[in-house]
Amino acid sequence: MRYVSTRGEGTATLSEAVLRGIAPDGGLYVPEAFPTLPPGELDGAHTLAEVAERLLAPFFAGDALAGELGDICREAFTFPVPLRDLRGRTAVLELFHGPTAAFKDVGARFLAGVLSRIVGKDANADARPLTILVATSGDTGGAVAAAFHGRPGVEVAVLYPAGMVSPRQEKQLTAWGGNVRAFAVHGAFDDCQRLVKAAMASRELRADRRLSSANSINVGRLLPQMAYYAWAAREYVRRHGVEPGFVIPSGNLGNAAASLWARTVGMPVREVVMATNANPAVTAFAAGAAWAAHPTIATLATAMDVGSPSNMERLLHLFGGEDAARGALRAERVDDAEIRRVIREGPEVWGSVWDPHTATAVAVRERIGGEDWIVVSTAHPAKFEGVVEPLIGRDVPIPPELQRLLDQPSHAEPLEPTLDALRDALGRPAPP
Repeated sequence: MRYVSTRGEGTATLSEAVLRGIAPDGGLYVPEAFPTLPPGELDGAHTLAEVAERLLAPFFAGDALAGELGDICREAFTFPVPLRDLRGRTAVLELFHGPTAAFKDVGARFLAGVLSRIVGKDANADARPLTILVATSGDTGGAVAAAFHGRPGVEVAVLYPAGMVSPRQEKQLTAWGGNVRAFAVHGAFDDCQRLVKAAMASRELRADRRLSSANSINVGRLLPQMAYYAWAAREYVRRHGVEPGFVIPSGNLGNAAASLWARTVGMPVREVVMATNANPAVTAFAAGAAWAAHPTIATLATAMDVGSPSNMERLLHLFGGEDAARGALRAERVDDAEIRRVIREGPEVWGSVWDPHTATAVAVRERIGGEDWIVVSTAHPAKFEGVVEPLIGRDVPIPPELQRLLDQPSHAEPLEPTLDALRDALGRPAPP
């Protein structure tokens, strides 16, 4: 399997694509051609790790890590991913049972296993550590920090928008120390993402440091996310005998892209609906506008506050251009008032407490009606207690993993949203 840039320049092996993070022409890596899994290929695969190993084997074919895929999957997928049936032929896929209580744990732990093995196998590498850059609107940075913390030969720089993540999310970004540094960027998530992309494309910075990225711009993040869509879709078919659709909270569109990739290789995914917050880029495009970035709007679903979603580039490539993609994509926009309503009504209507991001998907599921939908739940509501608890009138229990982080000291370094400022910051010693 070879990987190509969405912008058409050159090819790479999987290890090369993951290590580079972004293609030399500034594009995102995608498979050169998607395999079609033969019927019965996943028969007998019951756990998420087993499904992932078989599903991803063609994507690792010919790579130096092909023989280690099983070990990578077993190391990454050590926490439950329940598919819980609700009322009205609706189920919820709970992706928040990992170490940082968010779906990003799946991709981050898998990527950490891949990158650490690449670094370990690189006999020609110099003595400098591999610097992992990650822009985060809340959950990604914490998951990446947890996945890479303490791993030899790797250091992590987490960039997050100052004042635009929840207090508990910020604690998850800033409580690590050691080989993980957190930078509070004076700007929005899109500024953080722009900095990471600029750094990855900077020949000067790459000459000084070994760089990679852990955002969903890295194909190593998206591949493992295909696995939970494959597992959940097959499990729903086993229980109910019909193919489900998925309603997915969508910000940078990596999660949605993974679901569509899973459908492309033959998984029983009937339909994908992207649930967005008030940021209009995706819904405006789906409604007929040309694809364009929009100024970021701050909402209750902070991790989805993205005005220029990077992974739309992958979706345009998958479908063959704007016109084809527009006809294939379905998206619904949800404002803060509706998010509040869904959270407030969640215990009575659905028997569940929702975080603001999952609430966007629940709102869309209620709006579109019909049957056989899986709502993708991306974060634990305890991470957003300031929003959730006043609406439901009670405390949300804190998962033990999150509580351990809340008890740790934290430190963030302020950062102006310029490449020069990032270069200077990375060149300074980490604070004690």
